[in-house]
Amino acid sequence: MTSRFASNKRAIAECDVCGFRYKLKELRNLIRKGVDTNIKACRECWSPDHPQLKLGEFPVDDPQAIRDPRPDFAGYDSSRNIQFGFDPVGLNNPFGLTPNNLVATGFIGNVTVTT
Repeated sequence: MTSRFASNKRAIAECDVCGFRYKLKELRNLIRKGVDTNIKACRECWSPDHPQLKLGEFPVDDPQAIRDPRPDFAGYDSSRNIQFGFDPVGLNNPFGLTPNNLVATGFIGNVTVTT
């Protein structure tokens, strides 16, 4: 016994995306990431498979880091022996910018609130 399907010459179907009625032969299958989803879409709702949806399918080797990096020690001390910023804490001579150890001091006081 052979199973047969009716011809889709006059078949009516609904778009699975918007729900409007169209002829079945006007609807197209949506394809995502190269796979047929079997979702029928009309001409307005159908969109081609976008290349950005295929990210991760192909191996990409684009290393950013260097294995076992070594810092450049030339001028290491002199580059970190200055004070940055405007009027930093502990800076006594703002125009000379001589190297010194920055020390912050503080104290705890009383706060009185009156309403």
